[in-house]
Amino acid sequence: MTGPKLNEKNFVAGEKGGTKASALYIRSSASKARLVLNIIRDLPVKQADEVLQFTDKGIAVTVRKVLASAVANAQHNDEMDPEELYVKACFADEGPTLRRFAARARGRGTRINKRTCHITIVLDRLDDTRLAVVQAKDANRTASGRRRGAVSSTAARRERVARSRDRAQGLKGEDAVETPQVEHMTDDAVADAQPQWDGSALPNEDGSAPAGYEIKGNANSMKYHEPGTRYYNQTVAEVYFDTVESAESAGFGATAEEAQAHEAADDETDASEEETN
Repeated sequence: MTGPKLNEKNFVAGEKGGTKASALYIRSSASKARLVLNIIRDLPVKQADEVLQFTDKGIAVTVRKVLASAVANAQHNDEMDPEELYVKACFADEGPTLRRFAARARGRGTRINKRTCHITIVLDRLDDTRLAVVQAKDANRTASGRRRGAVSSTAARRERVARSRDRAQGLKGEDAVETPQVEHMTDDAVADAQPQWDGSALPNEDGSAPAGYEIKGNANSMKYHEPGTRYYNQTVAEVYFDTVESAESAGFGATAEEAQAHEAADDETDASEEETN
């Protein structure tokens, strides 16, 4: 194939499409390598390395080495910070096929095709908005990978019950429990507690959705999930939105399943309007 790869997002002649590393003549088929490359595309480098470390595929070991080589190229050749990189593009091209033969009955032979492939990974710097989200998420996690300050489900339930009782007492006119003030918080902590986009709100202390904000937003995939969809309960939301329009204006996109559902709903609406007219 001549010209730049389409998944490098390099459509302008002479424009650099990121820092890349390649491994040639890998003794594996390109289809097997693509299964692994598809799960790390568009991920930050740190998260992509963790995914490859625990991927149960033999080719994942080679892909991880290529990723480390691309990070080294970006750090030493282009003087880029490895913490700010993400997998901009990754693809596997078919290499030459080695032909071998196995003996069969009556003096015949059967050809065995031993495939090879060329693996390429392209890295680039995250944009400022997504980089801020990723850094805030990493800063909020402990060494074990859990969210900082996270509590068990039993303790979270006790806290919710206590808050509900305090609100009930306040409505009855009894002495309400004093809420902690924000005076002891630093300026950075106060800034982090504010929503980043219009029509958005951060999750509650227990991770639940604030009142009036039900649409989940995921910073890694930059996708939003509406209630009742397939991945809504599985998604850990970094931010909540009040409407779909607010999520899309913030740069979040719908998943393929939700996009098809929206298109089907629009088609039904157009059909009903045509029947009415």
